[in-house]
Amino acid sequence: MGGRRLSRELALKVLFQIDLVNTNMEEALKYNFESNELPEEVKEFTIILVRGVISNLAEIDKEIKSYTNNWSLERITNIDRNILRIAIYEILYIDNIPKSVSINEAVELAKKYSTKSSFSFVNGVLGKINKIDKILKKID
Repeated sequence: MGGRRLSRELALKVLFQIDLVNTNMEEALKYNFESNELPEEVKEFTIILVRGVISNLAEIDKEIKSYTNNWSLERITNIDRNILRIAIYEILYIDNIPKSVSINEAVELAKKYSTKSSFSFVNGVLGKINKIDKILKKID
C-alpha cells in the first residue's frame, strides 16, 4: 500500500474518532501512531490531512452540504462524512494532488470502510465538485 493511501486511512481513523467520541486531535493522532509502526512521511501527511480538515471544517462541511442537496451532516454516515472531508480538503487546499486522485482515493476508502453503496455516494458528491470546478476554470 502506498504511503499516501495509508496516510488517508489513518486520517480517516483519527477523524472518525474525533467525530464519534469528540476526542482530542493530538491524542487521537498519538494513539494511531503508537498502534502502528509507520514511516515518518506517512505520519507527516496524516498530520497535514487531519489538521487541515479540522482547521477548515466549517468551510468543508459547507461544501458537503451544498453538494448533497442540503442533507444534514448527521444524515451522512460518520465514515462517509469523514471520507468526504478528507477529499474535499485535498481538492480545495492541496494544489499538488490531482483532483482525480483525491476522488479515486476517497472512493477506495468508501469501498474498504463503508457500506456497499457508499462508494457511489462519495463518487457522486465529489464528481459534482470536480465538474463545477472545471466549469469555473473555463469561465476564468
